[in-house]
Amino acid sequence: MTRRSITRPALSVRGTATAVVGGTAAALMLFTAAPAGADTPVAEPDSFTSAFTAMATPDQVLNGEGVATPGQPGATGTFTLRINSDLDIVCYDIALDGVTGDYMSPAKTATHLHQAVAGAAGPPRLAFPNPTPIGDGPRTSSGCMQGPFTTGLTPAGAAADSGTGFTLDQIEANPAGFAADTHTVDFSAGAVRGQLTQIPVGSVATGGGGSALAASDSATISAVPLVGAVALGAVVLGATAIAGVTLVARRNGTARS
Repeated sequence: MTRRSITRPALSVRGTATAVVGGTAAALMLFTAAPAGADTPVAEPDSFTSAFTAMATPDQVLNGEGVATPGQPGATGTFTLRINSDLDIVCYDIALDGVTGDYMSPAKTATHLHQAVAGAAGPPRLAFPNPTPIGDGPRTSSGCMQGPFTTGLTPAGAAADSGTGFTLDQIEANPAGFAADTHTVDFSAGAVRGQLTQIPVGSVATGGGGSALAASDSATISAVPLVGAVALGAVVLGATAIAGVTLVARRNGTARS
C-alpha cells in the first residue's frame, strides 16, 4: 500500500465525552469486562501516513455470533480516521445522525473499531469516546489518541484486553478487515456499522483539519503575493505623489531642503 504523508500544524485536543455504559446478557457471554484503561489523548500530529472512512448504516449490523441483526432504521454514521502509524496515533471524526437513546456496551465506551471483515463479527480493537449530545439530534466526537490501546473487554478465553497488542499499521495493511460501529440500549448489537475504506490523506475534511485546513493554508499562501503586490503598488503611488509635489514646489520656488 502506498503511504502518503501530509504536514499539518499541531492542534489542541478537542473535547471528548465518554458515556458510562452497561452490558447485556448476550454480550457478557462473549466478553468479560476488564479494568478500564485510558488511551492517551494527544494533540494532532504534524503528519499522517494514511486516512480511512466508514459509511455506517443499520443494514450492515451483525450480532456477536455474526448473524445479521438490523440496527436503528434511518440512522447513519460517518467514521473518518487519520493515522500516523509511526507514532501509533489515530485522529477520529465521528458523526451520527438518527441514532437515539443511551449508549450500551460492556466495553468502556459503546463506539468501536472492530477487526472484522464484511459479513463477519470480530473483537473491538479501538474504543472511541461516544458521540454527543445524547438525544434525537446529530451526535459528534472528535479527537486524537495514542496507543497502547485498550477497549475494556477481554474476549472469552483470552488473557488480555482485546486492544492489547493492536497497532494502527494493522489497519493500513488491511483496511477492509475492520468495521466501525456504535451500540445503544435499543440496538445493543449495533445501531449502525460500516467497513473501512482508504481515502487520500489530503481529501479528509474534519472539524479542525483535513481539506479545510489545506484550503486555508492554500488561501493564505495565495494571498501573500497579492498582499505584496498591493503594498508595492501603494509604495510606488506614494513615491510618485511625493515626487509630483516636490516638482510643483520647485517650479513655484517654494521647495525646501
